[in-house]
Amino acid sequence: MNTTQGEGAGSQAVYPSLNGKRIIISGGGSGIGKGIVQAFAQQGAAVAFLDVQEEAGREVAEQLSDCAVAPLFVHCDITDTDRYCAAIGDVIGQLGGCDVLINNAANDDRHQVGEVTPASWDAGMAVNLKHQFFAAQAVIPSMRSAGGGSIINLGSISWHLGLEDLTIYQTAKAAIEGLTRSLARELGRDNIRVNAIIPGNVQTPRQMKWYTPEGEAEIVAAQCLDGRIQPVDIAAMALFLASDDARFCTAHNYWVDAGWR
Repeated sequence: MNTTQGEGAGSQAVYPSLNGKRIIISGGGSGIGKGIVQAFAQQGAAVAFLDVQEEAGREVAEQLSDCAVAPLFVHCDITDTDRYCAAIGDVIGQLGGCDVLINNAANDDRHQVGEVTPASWDAGMAVNLKHQFFAAQAVIPSMRSAGGGSIINLGSISWHLGLEDLTIYQTAKAAIEGLTRSLARELGRDNIRVNAIIPGNVQTPRQMKWYTPEGEAEIVAAQCLDGRIQPVDIAAMALFLASDDARFCTAHNYWVDAGWR
């Protein structure tokens, strides 16, 4: 039976099956990614995370250096596909394999339709969608050799709500749900599960720059539950989906949005 550790919002279930698992995460220097890195490291997993934010990434790794297995930070631009996949290959070599891939990295910069250029469109797809597919492609051989694995893609509630000034981001996030179902079908016979987490509005330093106190109140009013979602809440779902407890969960979206509609 799973137990809990920590207090308050930081409490989390302990999944014995995650102890020693090899986890690769895109992003991790801040926000949701940082919360996911911390959660898996506290489970005793061997975590590697790749992020373009070098100073922030090193700081997170240092903060978690006293975990049973200190996280490995790799400075990398995920939009440079060849280098990113090469870096994943290097990480797999250092970890001795990959059991769980979490495609977390994204960029939700606001933009108006008239401002979009072919270059900005391609850049938006590279940072929000393209890397998820090629990271999955890069870890599949290792997961097959290990007898299975779990791929977790981070989607977004935004396109379901049709929010303003996010056309590129929302197009990419909508595609992630299709990517998830497609990969789940392709990889299921290899015992590789593929799921998507659909976060609501998560209270991170980045998100705080977009919202006034009045905007924050509007978000809570639109939710079924009071309070603001934290990175640890998204991490809790990722822990479950990565664990053996979720062994028959694949091809689906798992919402953590406090009932925001």
